[in-house]
Amino acid sequence: QPLKYKYDSIYKWTWTYNRSPQVLQLISKKRSLSTAAAVLLRGAEKLSKSVAENMENRRQRDFNSELLRLRSQWKLRKVGDKILGDLSYRSAGSLFPHHGTFEVIKNTDIDLDKKVPEDYCPLNVQIPSDLEGSAYIKVSIQKQAPDIGDLGTISLFRRQPKSKAGAQPWHVKLEAAQNVLLCKEIFAQLSREAVQIKSQIPHIVVKNQIISQPFPGLQLSISLCHSSGEKKSQRAAPEKPKADDHLYVLEHNLHQMIREFHKQQLSSVLMPHPATAPFGHKRLRLAGPQAYTKAQISSVQQGQGLLEKIIKQAKHIFLRSRTARTIDSLASRIEDPQIQAHWSNINDVYESSVKVLITSQGYEQICKSIQLQLNIGVEQIRVVHRDGRVVTLSHQEQELQDFLLSQMSQHQVHAVQQLAKVMGWHVLSFSNHVGLGSIESVGNASAVTVASPNGDYAISVRNGPESGCKVLVQFPRNQSKELQKGDVVLDSKWSHLRGPYREVHWSKMEGRNFVYKMELLMAALTPAP
Repeated sequence: QPLKYKYDSIYKWTWTYNRSPQVLQLISKKRSLSTAAAVLLRGAEKLSKSVAENMENRRQRDFNSELLRLRSQWKLRKVGDKILGDLSYRSAGSLFPHHGTFEVIKNTDIDLDKKVPEDYCPLNVQIPSDLEGSAYIKVSIQKQAPDIGDLGTISLFRRQPKSKAGAQPWHVKLEAAQNVLLCKEIFAQLSREAVQIKSQIPHIVVKNQIISQPFPGLQLSISLCHSSGEKKSQRAAPEKPKADDHLYVLEHNLHQMIREFHKQQLSSVLMPHPATAPFGHKRLRLAGPQAYTKAQISSVQQGQGLLEKIIKQAKHIFLRSRTARTIDSLASRIEDPQIQAHWSNINDVYESSVKVLITSQGYEQICKSIQLQLNIGVEQIRVVHRDGRVVTLSHQEQELQDFLLSQMSQHQVHAVQQLAKVMGWHVLSFSNHVGLGSIESVGNASAVTVASPNGDYAISVRNGPESGCKVLVQFPRNQSKELQKGDVVLDSKWSHLRGPYREVHWSKMEGRNFVYKMELLMAALTPAP
């Protein structure tokens, strides 16, 4: 064999011999990696199963802990394989026939393979369909509707209140459902009383609305507004926003009164003491031993219902708002004198008080004669003067306005009287009700006459609520050019008498208000020392 081919075969054998260990090493590494991967896969599978079991156990533990929390706040009972709860106020004394039952269910909608959301709750509640959504009692005072056909179902919804941070979804849902149940109980009680109460103007119940007439030309509307979650998408296009005439105070009072009614019902079923006494009200049990008369027993048995109480409160609120509006309109329309109102912070649901002061700017210390205390009741206003006189006004707005205008007119005359005392002038006459001159359509005119310190000059002021102010000045007889000297009166002492009155152009006088002008006039007529 030639030498060339001999070396070629040796080279090929050497290359094959050198390559075989690398191939074997690669194959062995591959097998080792596959074995390790299989071990890791089996471990991951066992780990995933363990995590799933732990999550299931944790979810079961979370459900039990959440159920324990629910049980600490709501009444629960187990019926068969179901867990039922009670939403009603029967345990608090309610007589509303609605069962108010909800069911506690386990939330299984979440997928364990996916990430659990932060707001996930393992417990859910299922409430009756008629208690879903939100509801409130709308109480408003409006002008009387021209036709009963204009009344219908009220569908007014307020913005949903934001839930508190950290509150559970089931707790928010149950509170909303319980509020709907309470609103339905209140409206059912009001509807029952509206049909049973006999009044001069009968109450009207139309669908979810109760109409009453507290004052002529006004109507009190009590409506049950209930919105469920399904009807939100079916609502029509939003209308223009209207002024909110809802009286939140009366809504709060309705909730408070229904709870008081529950408390009375709960306290009436307690065992009497001694045990042999008949069931009923405690004061009725004392009627025999204390020898109650028929009138006393009837007063104990008779009580006002929710509708009568809320109508009286609505009357008072309307009368108070009308009084405030009347005082504000007079204060903005009349600059002199000034009228101020100081409302009391402590009021009753049926009575409020306001102190009305009538003053002149810059003369508050000397002009304090008009101070009125207005006690606003349900159907009338009781006015107490500074001297203790009491005047009773009706609910008519014009009557209160005329009375205040008359007091403001009298204030100007009282201010002249007080100013005369300060400046040394003498008060000759004073009258709150002048019987001479033109007749005022509102109240009566007042008048005062004052004389200068030396008696030479006299000022007469007549002020009426409608006619306004009229000021006359009487000069000495010797300064009057209109009087002619005669031969009949020759004695010089008669020359000291004052002459006729001359009217002052009051609108042309300088001064910011009536009292300031009067002070300038008195200062000009006062002789120098």
